[in-house]
Amino acid sequence: MNNSTRNRSTIKIREATVEDAPVLAEIYKYYVEDTAISFEYEAPDAEAFAGRMSDIRKRYPYFVAEEDGELLGYAYAHAFIDRAAYDWAAEVTIYIRSDQKCRGIGRTLYEVLEKALTLQGILDLYACIGVTEQEDEYLTNNSIFFHRHLGFIDAGMFPKSGNKFGRWYDMVWVLKNIGSHRDNPQPVKSFDEVRAEFGKMFHKKI
Repeated sequence: MNNSTRNRSTIKIREATVEDAPVLAEIYKYYVEDTAISFEYEAPDAEAFAGRMSDIRKRYPYFVAEEDGELLGYAYAHAFIDRAAYDWAAEVTIYIRSDQKCRGIGRTLYEVLEKALTLQGILDLYACIGVTEQEDEYLTNNSIFFHRHLGFIDAGMFPKSGNKFGRWYDMVWVLKNIGSHRDNPQPVKSFDEVRAEFGKMFHKKI
């Protein structure tokens, strides 16, 4: 058994609940206050974070990675653009606790998220990623390399579109196709509508 397999063996993925909000808000706070990975300037408190979670979970899946009762990271999907014609696309987001990187947690969260979204009828996944020509203490290009490794391709770049910590950063949209684009596609289902099927197929300890 290699180190990656051993490290992942005690980690489980489950649906997030609003009770997780205080811990998830703390995980996210690091990325807001200490990095340019998030382009937000002020981190939401637990109450605001819980509100965001509730809005997302009305339609989309939201998962956490947990080990021995500790939350290590989270991933979720939300509307790509809030117009009906974009229903078959979703934006995906992932954050891993800063001391838990390089354990395969991100890959596992995305694998579970992708399976759930496929059941819903989502065809395309998008992610919005900050990138930089010159890596610094606030931003490396690890995130875009991670997404490319998982099969995402670059879909568009917006140079110097974000300013944080007094520095300009580029933003790239990446895309992963997970379904066929047929004429007159079936309507996308909410995660509530596929939760039971998802649970039967994919609920397991990893």
